Amino acid sequence: MTTHDPLRVAFIGAGGRWGPSAHGPALQKLPEINLHAVCTAHADTAQAAADKYGVKKAYSDLKTMGADLQVEAALVAVRVPAHYKIANAAVEAGKHVYCEWPLGANTKEAEEMAALARKKNVRTMVGLQRRASPAYLYMRELIKDGYVGKVLSVNMTHMGSGVLTRTSDRTWQRDVTLGANTLTITFGHSMDALCMVAGELTEVAAVVSTQVPQWFETDTKKYVDVTSPDNIMLSGRLESGAVVSANLGVHPYHGSGYRFEIYGTEGTLMMIGGGEAGQEVRRKIMGGKKDDKALQELPVPDRLKTVPEEVRGLGPSYDVGQMWVNFANSIRSGAAIEPDFDHAVRRHRMLDAIVRASQTGQRQKVVL
Repeated sequence: MTTHDPLRVAFIGAGGRWGPSAHGPALQKLPEINLHAVCTAHADTAQAAADKYGVKKAYSDLKTMGADLQVEAALVAVRVPAHYKIANAAVEAGKHVYCEWPLGANTKEAEEMAALARKKNVRTMVGLQRRASPAYLYMRELIKDGYVGKVLSVNMTHMGSGVLTRTSDRTWQRDVTLGANTLTITFGHSMDALCMVAGELTEVAAVVSTQVPQWFETDTKKYVDVTSPDNIMLSGRLESGAVVSANLGVHPYHGSGYRFEIYGTEGTLMMIGGGEAGQEVRRKIMGGKKDDKALQELPVPDRLKTVPEEVRGLGPSYDVGQMWVNFANSIRSGAAIEPDFDHAVRRHRMLDAIVRASQTGQRQKVVL
């Protein structure tokens, strides 16, 4: 149980997709959180969300919500193109802000959002939730404690499925300029986790490609043109000097899933499965020292699991809930927190370097 008063949160985007499936259950079940208000684009949907979550405050106007002195923190869980306007409005109102990833539709937006948060001296968090995942936290601990010795090589593959068809309300992501696509979201999450565990990327060669240039809208029966990438391959070097390769793709059928491997002078670590959002319970860590005959499973310690047992069974609410525990405790205690808006800017800049490497055909330095 929390030793502080629960953090009073306004849920912006309570009528969407990801917010209700991942954040909603966590906000309702965590002792560290008091879901105080909801905010959507229209009065009727706001009231419907308030009824659903059992809260008294329903807002359809950001200014009015910002004037509510009882709201301490705002969750921004809306489409990426709206992050800039909505998160900045909450920051201007003096609220602490948890904004989903990507932070902005582009790096310039993210930089301006981070600068405003620093100016207003509010706490921020960006939804790179694998930084609160018990499995990834344990892998990072093992690497830091020398389980594999000096890291020599890192390999990540993540093959998903489902790129050919979508309903028309989801095809807006076909436009790369809107900032929500396989590169920024699926690959961005996977690379952030890789860097968290094994160290930052310092130089990179890459191919960023759109292999499927049209999607079929299943409800309108029309094909739409696509500029968003669906396959990313990179090779490079980490700050430790280790070499790294990563290959992520979203393909029509039967993707082989996720595998994250770390090889060192003293042993090997890997995570098998659990590459998608909400799959914490599927993340299996395998390890072997140099004298072991085979890899064996390494159970994640319970001490890294900060959400109640009932939240751990709620799919995407698991590591999202862990993020909310960290955010609430940081706001109450004044302790440093990751990942904040400044961290998001570094991640945006890393993705920019990967795109430049692909566009130029030349290895790029990653300046964070």
